[in-house]
Amino acid sequence: MNKIENVDSAEISKFESQSHGWWNPQGDFKPLHDINPVRIRYINERAAFYGKSVLDIGCGGGILSEAMAALGATVTGIDRGEAPLNAARHHLLKSGQDICRRINYLQTTAEAFAEAHAFSFDVVTCLEMLEHVPNPCSVINACKTLVKPGGDVFFATLNRNPKSFLLAIVGAEYLMRLIPRGTHTYSRFIKPAEMTDWIQQAGLIPQNIMGMNYNPIFRTCSLGGNQDINYLVHAKRP
Repeated sequence: MNKIENVDSAEISKFESQSHGWWNPQGDFKPLHDINPVRIRYINERAAFYGKSVLDIGCGGGILSEAMAALGATVTGIDRGEAPLNAARHHLLKSGQDICRRINYLQTTAEAFAEAHAFSFDVVTCLEMLEHVPNPCSVINACKTLVKPGGDVFFATLNRNPKSFLLAIVGAEYLMRLIPRGTHTYSRFIKPAEMTDWIQQAGLIPQNIMGMNYNPIFRTCSLGGNQDINYLVHAKRP
């Protein structure tokens, strides 16, 4: 693995095989559909999408990208997988001219994109992606390169502890089958303290860490409380 290709081919293949279901709210990605309004509200309250240039790293099928564009952002979505991007582009054609003209999807990595687009974006989002790459620090460093001075960076990932293993893997993947088995690898979950350290080492300034709580029975999501399972992070570039 080199600096440009911080990629796990098995992870790419996994999401390639599931890409047909990105926009099915009852399918493999239904938790993403359920938590997306909460993610959007958190970011918009802190960075105000309207009129901003936004980079969505690990955009997948475009669920987050389209929601940000709908609030007035100009969005570039990047992903290493071809099939998820095809799903994103296909859905974009159904989303109306206003959304279409605000989004551009590209197949690349954060590191490769940072080589040519330093200081280019007001906001950078990297949600539910860091736990799927071999070197999360490399992506965080790329985020710092890509965001403008004074700009905002947002991350979302899973905490690593026995509770998250039981609920996010045993419960979500094996018992309730909310997501396909093998979606997550427990050893790649990231403790909030680790995340904070990596953000600071990259030269970003942590602003907030917020727990995100998902109820799979009622399919509801809320912010606040503990950070034991899912959490969101806001950081700024000086």
